[in-house]
Amino acid sequence: MREIEPVRLAELTTLRTGAAPERMFEATTTAGLVDALRETWARGDEWFVLGGGSNLFVGDEPFEGTVIRVRTEGIDELPSPHQGRIRLRAQAGHGWDDLVAYAVAHGYAGLEAMSGIPGTVGAAPVQNIGAYGQEIQETLVEVELIDESTGEISTVAAAELGLGFRTSVLKHHHGSVPLRRAVILSVTVDLLIAGERVVRGEQLRRALGLTDETPVPLGWVRERILATRASKGMLLDADDPDTHGVGSFFQNAIVTAAVARALPTECPRWPVAPDLDAVTVIPLASYDGMVPTSKPAAVSDVKVSAAWLIEQAGIRKGFKLPRSRASVSTKHALALTNRGGATAGEVAELARFIQSRVHAEFGLVLQPEPSSSRAPAHPCRPSTRSH
Repeated sequence: MREIEPVRLAELTTLRTGAAPERMFEATTTAGLVDALRETWARGDEWFVLGGGSNLFVGDEPFEGTVIRVRTEGIDELPSPHQGRIRLRAQAGHGWDDLVAYAVAHGYAGLEAMSGIPGTVGAAPVQNIGAYGQEIQETLVEVELIDESTGEISTVAAAELGLGFRTSVLKHHHGSVPLRRAVILSVTVDLLIAGERVVRGEQLRRALGLTDETPVPLGWVRERILATRASKGMLLDADDPDTHGVGSFFQNAIVTAAVARALPTECPRWPVAPDLDAVTVIPLASYDGMVPTSKPAAVSDVKVSAAWLIEQAGIRKGFKLPRSRASVSTKHALALTNRGGATAGEVAELARFIQSRVHAEFGLVLQPEPSSSRAPAHPCRPSTRSH
């Protein structure tokens, strides 16, 4: 590790907001990352780690703490206990799309629909990244992490990370702290060895324009996904202001089937698989020694398109508030962008306006997708630093 001259976070994040922190470290090895974290924790500093800066919404005030840039890289191939599969272990600072490209090039299936997602491998499980119906939790085996409370390194199974829709126990949600304060050092995924595969998910099949179950090459899937993301301004491009954001600023809404039925039929929607292995709890007072042999049929929740909700609430692509330098992307209604010199406060004001319009029209509150640093600009309240 090495301590470096602090840099404005606006220069290191894709939304281009944020002042410089008091201290900044850069770690290019796992040992250096561990040393930087332990030293920072021993001093009692406020802190956060910074990977690609592509899913981080940072406030305008200077951060009175330490930022640790994670620059570790490397991929190892490991045997899988499952026939016809292989495991890849990637360092936390490795580029996520570089990992996807590696997997596709070697004929390892399971990540290809997440092509083009910016950021680093270590950030992927924190918010359970996903795209077109594919999520990292489907292939994630375990992570190696270091806990702030003990400074100890441990290997944690995916099942212990509390993975949900764009969340985990490690995520800094706006206005709160994570359930487990820890930093990921490496990530291990288990992938199918197959140069081509049948695409099953409805959302992915629709995005790819597939109508039958003919196997398709992984490289073809990746190319189509990258082209689709580029058309929506979801591939980073320094010369394209529509990519100066955090990708999708709001999550697609997860609602009950009853709520989904109340929405206009034109609203795009996709079923969310129910938990078929849910535990049945029998109150002790009513237990008669018999365990029920059947369960009521599980009812799926439904994921509905936040972009559709935003546009139908009157917020069109390219929309911005008067005198604001933040706007909705001209290519995709889910992306909020910095058109040049916008403050975090301006972005937050636009986000709050969109939330209020969608709530007034449909009764739903859209949830922000970006992670909150310890110097966040909360979309639902004025920009302040959070401790």
